[in-house]
Amino acid sequence: MNVLVDRFDLFANGFLLTLQLCILAASGALLVGTLAAVMRISPVPPLRALGAGYVTVFRNVPLTVVLFFTAFGLPALGSDARFLAIPGLDIIFPRLGIDLPYFRFAVLGLSLYTGAFVCEALRSGANAVAAGQSEAARALGLGFGQNLRYVVLPQAWKAAIVPLGSVIVAMIKNSALAGFFGVVGDLSSTAEVLTSQEGLPLIPVFIGISIGYLIMTIPLGVVLDTVERRR
Repeated sequence: MNVLVDRFDLFANGFLLTLQLCILAASGALLVGTLAAVMRISPVPPLRALGAGYVTVFRNVPLTVVLFFTAFGLPALGSDARFLAIPGLDIIFPRLGIDLPYFRFAVLGLSLYTGAFVCEALRSGANAVAAGQSEAARALGLGFGQNLRYVVLPQAWKAAIVPLGSVIVAMIKNSALAGFFGVVGDLSSTAEVLTSQEGLPLIPVFIGISIGYLIMTIPLGVVLDTVERRR
């Protein structure tokens, strides 16, 4: 178990990089999922079809395949996901500004994959809103966009907060796959360095990696339990 103390700096750096990845991917997933949910409940048939197609594809394709296409398919198309290197944001998340693009690929892949589950959680929350409220909003002259903004989505978010939290917890655990698709320095790639290259024993290394993920997931689970009890 001395490896946890002797190589604490490596574990800490891996934890911080994984935390950056999860925060960015969660933010992207919530944004993509909200847009997809709006399309799925839209009165415009092409938008509903587009939203349904997105959810169907990404809910039924393994995350490994999604990360493979983002990590190796985008470079083949000439993209390095530079659009994610937003000026100013790379100060808070320095890895976004590094030329090695695999961190950005991982953020994109996790966001797209998790966004499909966020969409369905929000759509179920929107379906829980009483139909009479939307009808009353239309009777007051509110359009579809205003109805969503002021009536449906605020209540949908409130109803879906616990399922959304569970989706984010699952995404944090899924982020362990990023290290196998070129992300250097996260927790999973740290385990590979310590075991394969330095020959350190597997069990202490993976205990350290597990502790890192538990630090991220357990507090979020406690918050979700508290929210659920209060509701």
